[in-house]
Amino acid sequence: MPAIGITMGDPAGIGPEICVKALEAGSVRETCRLIVIGDRELLEKTKSALGIRVRFQNADENLADAITIITPDDARGIFSIGLDAEESGRASARYIETAVELWKSGDIDAIATAPISKKALSLAGYQFPGHTEFLAHLTGTKKVVMSFFAGDLRVVLLSTHISLREAIEKVTSENLTELIIFSSHELQRLLRRRPKIAVAGLNPHASEGGLFGSEEATAIKPAIDECSAHAIDVSGPFSPDTIFLRAARGEFDAVVALYHDQATVPVKSLSFGSAVNVTLGLPLIRTSVDHGTALDIAGKGVADASSMAAAIKLAAELVRNTKDETLGQSC
Repeated sequence: MPAIGITMGDPAGIGPEICVKALEAGSVRETCRLIVIGDRELLEKTKSALGIRVRFQNADENLADAITIITPDDARGIFSIGLDAEESGRASARYIETAVELWKSGDIDAIATAPISKKALSLAGYQFPGHTEFLAHLTGTKKVVMSFFAGDLRVVLLSTHISLREAIEKVTSENLTELIIFSSHELQRLLRRRPKIAVAGLNPHASEGGLFGSEEATAIKPAIDECSAHAIDVSGPFSPDTIFLRAARGEFDAVVALYHDQATVPVKSLSFGSAVNVTLGLPLIRTSVDHGTALDIAGKGVADASSMAAAIKLAAELVRNTKDETLGQSC
């Protein structure tokens, strides 16, 4: 059975709550062996406040039906719920570092991450924009790509957290060719089949044959033709206002989106709460929730844990896909 490491995320946010709620779900516990990297004292308080009956244990215990909690010694503290702070940023970073150490030692097969605060991370002295860049640094990975899995809708992003003007400048034939080849390889590894990829257009209606822009003809179509010549199943550019729905209905395995909101608007509109962020390119499988720390509702017991549960289950599924058939049959 796959062992999934769950990082608790920022202690001041909704991470502790969504972790505990996800751990309560039988569908999650039946999917994999769970190891939580977080603050045990805070998790115990959270489950008691929510009336959740899950049993925790330390790594050196072997209790029946108990979930192992690992709390790094240098990540303990008193956290100000709902506020960005150096203490919570340092703790969330140590959870991530510990999870990677556990993966390197073979104690876990994948990581599912609860949300962290970029501001708190920075206050603690960690100069990474988020999980993706931090994990790339910890694993020595040069190229990583953000993607979202939402049932049959899978979206790969050409660019992420940059201005729209900068994102448009990145729509070049060279960048797209590299991304399509990279995505095809990574998706084939995770899905265990040759993926069928669609590429979204940049302009309305994919420019209507050049009426609304030239990028489709000068950059996007040449990249698609180049990749098709290398036996990659890719087509487009398709009108951005319909291609994501077509993919969600199973017509394609994935859509290459050309900028952040082109990807996240359809994903969150069609599958908010069940979508999962998957980092492509890492040597380990990493899934995450599709939302942030939600500091405004932290500690109030109202956070939705659907995406956290989905992230854990998808991590286990992808581990089985990338392992041999014996592991898949044992789960």
